[in-house]
Amino acid sequence: MSPLKKHKYIFVIGGVMSGVGKGIATSSIGAILQSKGFKVNLMKIDPYLNVDAGTMNPTEHGEVFVLKSGLETDQDMGNYERFLNRDLSASDYMTSGMVYKAVIERERSLGYKGKFVEAIPHVTDEIRERITHASRTSGSDISVIEIGGTIGDFQNELFIEAARVLKLKNPDDVIFILVSYLPVPGTIGEMKTRPTQNAIRQVNSYGVQPDIIIARGPQELDHKRKEKIALSCSVPVEHVISAPDIETIYEVPINFEKDNLSGILLNALRLRAIKKDGLAPWKKLVSRIKSLKDEVHIGIIGKYFDTGDFVLSDAYLSVIEAVKHSAYALGKKPVMTWINSKDFSSEGGSASGGEHAKDVSMLQAFDGVVVPGGFGESGIEGKIKAIKYVRENKIPYFGLCYGMQLATVEYARHVVGLKDANTTEINPETAHPVIDIMPEQKKHMEEGKYGATMRLGSYPCEIKPGTLAFDAYSNFESYKLTAKSYKLISERHRHRYEVNPEYIAQIEKAGLVFSGKSPNGTLCEIAELPKSVHPFFLGTQFHPELQSRPLMPHPLFTAFIKASIERSKKK
Repeated sequence: MSPLKKHKYIFVIGGVMSGVGKGIATSSIGAILQSKGFKVNLMKIDPYLNVDAGTMNPTEHGEVFVLKSGLETDQDMGNYERFLNRDLSASDYMTSGMVYKAVIERERSLGYKGKFVEAIPHVTDEIRERITHASRTSGSDISVIEIGGTIGDFQNELFIEAARVLKLKNPDDVIFILVSYLPVPGTIGEMKTRPTQNAIRQVNSYGVQPDIIIARGPQELDHKRKEKIALSCSVPVEHVISAPDIETIYEVPINFEKDNLSGILLNALRLRAIKKDGLAPWKKLVSRIKSLKDEVHIGIIGKYFDTGDFVLSDAYLSVIEAVKHSAYALGKKPVMTWINSKDFSSEGGSASGGEHAKDVSMLQAFDGVVVPGGFGESGIEGKIKAIKYVRENKIPYFGLCYGMQLATVEYARHVVGLKDANTTEINPETAHPVIDIMPEQKKHMEEGKYGATMRLGSYPCEIKPGTLAFDAYSNFESYKLTAKSYKLISERHRHRYEVNPEYIAQIEKAGLVFSGKSPNGTLCEIAELPKSVHPFFLGTQFHPELQSRPLMPHPLFTAFIKASIERSKKK
């Protein structure tokens, strides 16, 4: 039960440009308030019409983050969980599609009793009800709600209107924060405040006045510009918070506190801190990160890079962060290199525009290699070629979801001797479908129903003793041994295809160990080679990166990084 008499709400909105850092700002505000002893829930509002993020292309939207419940969400939800160091619920996520769908379904079932249904007040009422429901469900003291998009977007106006009305009805319990960008044009060499001033005017036109302005920029905001923003934007000068580019996102809460953000927030919400300083673990983490000198080099072989002249690392955001978490914990500075799997194509064409495909022997330069998840056939033969190389050359390998499936295909082809082995996702007519779709999903696929038809969310897994996976999980107190003969863990999934049970015995006989299976023994969750054969060759059907946290790295990523460090020493 919340110790506060009235629930508090903080709305975070963005100005000037997209990608300004609202998600990290929201995450950091949550961490700061949590450090002061309050229970916080963080909520993301996405203004697109998709009901969830599941059917979105990663090269356009970035990573799809899966909650424990199975809801497919925006990647910011992953940042929220990492900064709060706990799971969030499906109630903490909202899209325009969810809202409109609920309103239309209620109207169709006469839920409005024949009234004329309009955007205002019926859609905005639904938005406010979802916000307050999330606060009740979480039992939190304070809700921090990020409204996606940028001020001036037509798509997010109704959400800002809903927040305005909530402020109108609860003037002492609702505040607004604008995260805005202050550019420093190279030819001018001076930080410019006018774009932020214009963003504030746009916010004001909605009937909203920000209480705090977080000023993002390439460098620290000086006092003169703080005064200029305060005067032109009608906020106290101390309410203008500097947010310069920094080395690690995990320093942001500490950086905010340099401008006393926690004191400003609590004063604006009429609250007193319950704890004095709970950011000690963050300070220790940041201090460790800044002191790191020894490097560990990890190659990440992906396929979602087709974004013109820019590399979209956001498509693998949780993987990147999970590698960092474990490397930091082991005292190493991670250096990650993006490798487009299409560049290893056996057809000879280079995805990056060169005349020839890259030689897979370039992987010798890395201490470890990761093949993350994905869908579809593009770049797949390049990934299989890379997996074969790292297996034969004993380079530590970690395959995630598709990376585990393709490792199974590669092993079936080149060790078991099933030359035509494949996944039916790529070749439905393959003679050896070692990876096949779940039977209950075939009907959905035939009908073209792709949304939310996968195995999603947390599922249990039993791990065999004496394996790499068992040893990895057993070394962490947060993963407790639940039986004498096996270890039961729970991990998050997002996939339709599984290892075909008809091939398990044949593949295992040839040496690949399925060390993790579903409790009923039918679904393979982890595949690995014994340490006597390979220093670290392991793939998971689930996505362990989704549960890695900066203050609690994931056991499997830590085991992989350990093996990579050992290789770097030998090199």
